[in-house]
Amino acid sequence: MPKQVDYGSRRRRIAEAVCVLADEQGPEGVSMRDVAARAQVSLGAVQRCFRTKEEMLLFAVEHVGERVTERVRARIATGPAQSAATALGHATDEVALLREEHRAEARIWLAFLAQAAVSASLAEPLRNSYAALQDLFTRLITEAAASGPGGGAADAFADGPDAVREARTLLALTDGLTGHVLIGHLTAKEAEGVLHAHLAGLWARLGVTGPQAEG
Repeated sequence: MPKQVDYGSRRRRIAEAVCVLADEQGPEGVSMRDVAARAQVSLGAVQRCFRTKEEMLLFAVEHVGERVTERVRARIATGPAQSAATALGHATDEVALLREEHRAEARIWLAFLAQAAVSASLAEPLRNSYAALQDLFTRLITEAAASGPGGGAADAFADGPDAVREARTLLALTDGLTGHVLIGHLTAKEAEGVLHAHLAGLWARLGVTGPQAEG
């Protein structure tokens, strides 16, 4: 019988190779032949998974976005009894990609982001990733507001523009801090301080207890 090929696994393997090469030379310098060599598969195997280089890059962008999003969800799921404010702190820590082990991932994300500025097709999966994270932040902010004394600021935040605005601000901050750390303008510790100070201000506006006070 012919050998069954796990195309899902192969596509992910190719996506990882794309990410390594994009980190080294930027997305524009990635070729299908180089990806095949890095993934240790034939060029034909790459072409059977992806018809064009653009299709391959699109999948790699989605792969990185999904990896970050899944890590955020896993971080939240490990503490089901945690408050929404604590969950929001964990989520923003993951999205900011400030830890040393995520530095390569941060470089790859920003490389794709720069390329997406001149590529409408690459911009779409990035927008989808940001939209999913914004929705998550909005939900956690709304839940945190509802947990305050007497509902806290729930009436102002529940399903309203205030929660969305706060989520957009927080997402933009986490995303911006990634770049500031990569170029050395801020250390990871300094960036964490900026992020945690912003969250403390948010919790004060919501009238809720932040993670530090909880534990």
